[in-house]
Amino acid sequence: MSACDQTFMRAALEQAREAAKNGEVPVGAVVVRHGEIIAAGRNNPLATHDPTAHAEIVALRAAAQVLGNYRLDDCEMFVTLEPCAMCSGAMLHARLKRVVFGAADPKTGAAGSVLNLFAERRLNHQTAVQGGVLAQTCGDLLSSFFRQRRELHKRQSHPLREDALRTPDGCFAGLPDYPWSPNYVSDLPSLAGLRLQFLDEGPRDAPRTWLCLHGNPAWSYLYRKMLPVFIAAGDRVVAPDLIGFGKSDKPKREAAHSFSWHRQVLLELIERLDLRHVVLVVQDWGGLLGLTLPMEAPERFSALLVMNTTLATGDAPLSPGFQAWRKMCTEKPAFDIARLFARGIPQLSAAESAAYSAPFPDQGHRAALRAFPMLVPEHPHDDGADVARRARAFWQDEWHGQSLMAIGQQDPVLGEQAMWELHRRIRQCPEPVLLPEAGHFVPEHGKAIAQMALAHFTR
Repeated sequence: MSACDQTFMRAALEQAREAAKNGEVPVGAVVVRHGEIIAAGRNNPLATHDPTAHAEIVALRAAAQVLGNYRLDDCEMFVTLEPCAMCSGAMLHARLKRVVFGAADPKTGAAGSVLNLFAERRLNHQTAVQGGVLAQTCGDLLSSFFRQRRELHKRQSHPLREDALRTPDGCFAGLPDYPWSPNYVSDLPSLAGLRLQFLDEGPRDAPRTWLCLHGNPAWSYLYRKMLPVFIAAGDRVVAPDLIGFGKSDKPKREAAHSFSWHRQVLLELIERLDLRHVVLVVQDWGGLLGLTLPMEAPERFSALLVMNTTLATGDAPLSPGFQAWRKMCTEKPAFDIARLFARGIPQLSAAESAAYSAPFPDQGHRAALRAFPMLVPEHPHDDGADVARRARAFWQDEWHGQSLMAIGQQDPVLGEQAMWELHRRIRQCPEPVLLPEAGHFVPEHGKAIAQMALAHFTR
């Protein structure tokens, strides 16, 4: 291909990019006469409600106006995508001398892919045609456009239920150290149309998957320091936002939440994603719920990384620290989330503390935060107590995977006493990693813990 051809194709690409900005399929074209661009066009059928407003047609019309003649027999057309039958016919009718295109179109291309009108000798004019000029660049632009459109369609295909709220995307703009794209599911049976968000990074066929479950009032942002370590190791990482938290939908009513329902959602998500060779990573409610999951499908789980949490079995009193937390949540349901994290984790920046508040722009979005403290099973017949007792027996007698425990020693809610009791219940769990500077939200010290866990489970 000549340098001139590339120069003119780049001009056509600029037109294509302008089309993309307007939401049109990114195809651009220029008409060249005697080595100079005399007209340009870009796809515009959506804005003009005109099925003929392809880039080539727009450019042909503009060139004809410039020359005052619909015959363009001394002109060349440069277009980023192989012309369709309509545009090819118009080019032949205009008596173009030459047509140069970038990417081939295997579905509708009429310059050699599906058919080749330019090679039809029975027509009374023959136009020279050449393809493949900057084909990769032209094709990448189209692929990127359609990928983004599919992602947008996927996001928009989860209608919001009338009894739920959805945090506006703008609330999550510019979060520090959280670059990952959301994934959504709303057709799990237990969701009944509610949209659940989960991060899913790394190869789907990775030899190991880290399932990271957050607590209250956190969300998947909690694991932002651990994810990069696991991803860099070639592993897969799945980190859902529980319903009511993060980017997941938020039922308006506190009564919508129950221990059994949230547990069932997680079980169905694991089944839907077909997670295997799972390292279960839990903290706070991530453990209250998550520690009850492996006994239902032990073949899916290979290891456990457990940080400050508990099994609420209903046959032992809740800790004074938790009772104090529950009392505070009851008396001050509008507590400042950012301030809570800033006080508990002194090394957090103001932007990081604010990020934890991002999913909850007003009181209406906080029903889960009000509900969850009361959902912790306190008595033997409370919802979730029986399943927690069964889980306790599983971890003590049936668990055959690897385990690692990290304890934030400054935690006033689920600190050392609760964790040593849990440690006693986990079969063959080695000595815990003690973190004298860490409080309740241990994953905030996550990079070092992630590296330690990676080395431990790799051994």
